[in-house]
Amino acid sequence: MTSFRRQLCLIVAACPLLSLAADGTLGLGNGFTTFTTSTFELQLVKDSQTVYSLNTTSGFNFIPTDMMTLRQNDSNYHLGDITFRARKVGDTAWISGDSAAARKPVTALPASGHVLAAANLSPTLPSGSLLNITREWVLDEGILELVFNVQNSQDVPVEIGAIGAPLEFNNIFTGRTAAQTNEECSLFDPYIGLDAGYVQVTPLLGTLPPLLVLPQPSSNSQLEGWRFLPEDTSNPPYYQSQTFEGLFEWQFHTLAYAENEWSNVVPWNEPTSVILQPGEVRSYGFQFRLASSIRGIEDALVQAKRPVAVGIPGYILPADQDGKLFLNYPSKVANITVSPSGAMTWTSNSESKNASWVGYTVKGAAWGRTRLTIAYEDGTVQTVHYYLTKAGPQVMADLGSFLTTAQWFNDTSDPFHRAPSVISYDREANAIVENDPRVWIAGLSDEAGAGSWLAAAMKQFVQPNAEEVALMEIFINQTLWGTIQNYNGTVKKSVFFYQPDLVPDYDYPSDIDWTQWWSWNQANAWITDRAYDYIHVINAYWALYRVARNYPDLVQLHTWEWYINQAVLTVVAMTQDDVGYVDDGLMDETTLRFLLDDLKREGLTSNASFVESQMRARETIWAGERYPFGSEMAWDSTGQEGVYAWAKYFNDTTTAINTINSIIAYQPTIPHWGYNGNARRYWDNVYGGKLQRIERQIHHYGSGLNALPLITQFQSDPTDYYLLRTGYGGLSGPLSNIDEGGFASASFHSWENTLKWDGYSGDYGPNYVGHSLGIGTYIVDHPYFGWQAFGGNVVSTSPTITVQTLDPVRRRVFVAPLGVLLSLDAGAFSIVQYDTENRTLTVTIIPRPEGSPTAAAAPHGRLVITQTAAVSGVGSIAPTGNITQDAGAWVVPFEGGKGVVELTLV
Repeated sequence: MTSFRRQLCLIVAACPLLSLAADGTLGLGNGFTTFTTSTFELQLVKDSQTVYSLNTTSGFNFIPTDMMTLRQNDSNYHLGDITFRARKVGDTAWISGDSAAARKPVTALPASGHVLAAANLSPTLPSGSLLNITREWVLDEGILELVFNVQNSQDVPVEIGAIGAPLEFNNIFTGRTAAQTNEECSLFDPYIGLDAGYVQVTPLLGTLPPLLVLPQPSSNSQLEGWRFLPEDTSNPPYYQSQTFEGLFEWQFHTLAYAENEWSNVVPWNEPTSVILQPGEVRSYGFQFRLASSIRGIEDALVQAKRPVAVGIPGYILPADQDGKLFLNYPSKVANITVSPSGAMTWTSNSESKNASWVGYTVKGAAWGRTRLTIAYEDGTVQTVHYYLTKAGPQVMADLGSFLTTAQWFNDTSDPFHRAPSVISYDREANAIVENDPRVWIAGLSDEAGAGSWLAAAMKQFVQPNAEEVALMEIFINQTLWGTIQNYNGTVKKSVFFYQPDLVPDYDYPSDIDWTQWWSWNQANAWITDRAYDYIHVINAYWALYRVARNYPDLVQLHTWEWYINQAVLTVVAMTQDDVGYVDDGLMDETTLRFLLDDLKREGLTSNASFVESQMRARETIWAGERYPFGSEMAWDSTGQEGVYAWAKYFNDTTTAINTINSIIAYQPTIPHWGYNGNARRYWDNVYGGKLQRIERQIHHYGSGLNALPLITQFQSDPTDYYLLRTGYGGLSGPLSNIDEGGFASASFHSWENTLKWDGYSGDYGPNYVGHSLGIGTYIVDHPYFGWQAFGGNVVSTSPTITVQTLDPVRRRVFVAPLGVLLSLDAGAFSIVQYDTENRTLTVTIIPRPEGSPTAAAAPHGRLVITQTAAVSGVGSIAPTGNITQDAGAWVVPFEGGKGVVELTLV
């Protein structure tokens, strides 16, 4: 967020990892036991029989072994620990057990046959815990397993209300160099899908085999909940910090939490408990398998005979789109149910080309979080988690309206000159945020302050509205230019500040603590040395340039030439020597690629040459680095977007592919709307959220921005469907942030005691940039599922492939079998037809998206055709008829409310 913020993070990252006392309760001093399988070398701490290291045969260690001396004390969780809550039937209070809370050496048990090591955990569990638990490390047909055998040791029935197994993998970045972090660390995410649930542990290189933690087949090991594990945060390696997010627990049952800490939330899955009769034993456990690659995770699940789900276009489903759900499992589907009742409908389809997959067409009939529960004939139960929205164009209209009404700040007496503007908003208070100790949030700059006006500007790019455009012109003319941005082109970090002596008539609220570092005075707020802030300004100018160029009747204050020149002026100011972080990848800088293209299309050669030369200088630096993904933070997922954009542009294939691999390591594909396409972010709520917490954020701006490289790379490699699915999931993420009234939250809180959208608008804007620049209708002929449209409905496939475009923006269509991207500067796509025999494309363009009556009508369509991939038999594509070109776009006249263009493959 600031240079000071970066200094704090680097201090944490560079802090010496001093060893704690050698007599920690884990028992490291008493040695280890080593076991070798065909896949892993497993080391257990003798005293605890928890995992000390888990190396693959190629030498990659998934466990933070080198940090173990810092994590050897009570309440440090390790793989092999267990927690639970139980009570005698008839009692109301739960009795808790935790093998890490007051650690004692466990009692080793004889091991033979498939059992590698076994122990009774009673010594390290509290007395009176009602349960007798033994743990086994097992090698079953070459597969490593961890099994907990839980026995009711009482003479009366006992109810287990919660039981979980902590997972510890090496997601600790503290004290590591960039190379060490990328080469030694992993991130892990859950599929909270009951019997079909699993956890994927992906090495950050993105090229090494990921670890899959699966339910042990003969146990009762559904992934019902996903609990963050509290630990001490004060000592190295600084648990729950920017360099160590923390650890999580696989919850097999969750009722005891649902009745207490989680009682005010709707959980991901229905909470359960289980009753054990006296002496009865129930087993829980995991398998540990390696997938061949991140793209091979689903193949590994199929091989393990686990249920696999593939959703198209993903699991965020607008009301006007049909979704497809394909399931692969040896047992047949017995029934499907939905919660809330009636929220979705489904019918079977016969679209699968592969007998292993069964298909369903699903449709949203409500709004918000929805859970499909699939019961199989063998008793296996799987849940797939959806988020249902209004029709995409209506969501865009709602967003634009809310930003320019509820979030429109017009108090011209404001001494900080923030009016008129689109300003930050608190949805829980339903009020504009005029004051926050993190001054940038109320100060119209940095991500959390610029986020709202940035979203408002980009909304005009995708769906201009006359009244909203007029307000955005006023904002740019009166507040952006001259207040946020100085007349020399430099950009402040905040226009709001805390310095009562300079604004004696301003009433700073006394209930706010203004003594923290982030309550900048005027001098610190007005510093112009942060390159990230310049990009948001460039986005606003570029968006209004696009409006002025393609919808000229909507603008009154400036010409398109003025807006595009202002964007270039800001690039000039940003690339001066006294601006920091300019040599890092910058969030939402993909717009710079669009700007450069537009400069060339408009014949503005001098400006184009300048921008290109400045970007080439940055990319030359990145080309010389193996891990050029730096930012203000010790580790981040924002630099990748800009690094990829320019590596791709300058044909630096090595850097571009390294970047793609980096992204897929932290942006998963999972049958859950919250995790699918959700790039790793876990600290930004501290700087931009209302609820300030280090926490895995759901659909923070990493989703939309990291999706841009993935979807662009798919356009160059249109058979890499993994990139399409992950990228489209990320591009769809920002749609879920927008509530029924049009307010857009910064992110969703993933902890099971919260599960809600943050109250602040915060830094949503960059997320929306990703959505607006990448979302579209992507037409593919999938080898398993046939003709599908991500963002549209396939109306017919014979004799012509006919697709109704239904994505929220309707400005972009990609036809994967042809490697052709069609985009609109003005107008909206309605129908796309592909005649596979005659090799022709016919597109229907309309003045405004269907279902969006408030959108401005384009005077004509402006179609841009780009060949993004070399496809056999496809040389070039051009429209037939007397269609003229203007600045690189084909001008399509409307007749009878539409324009129809036939494109012939040459």
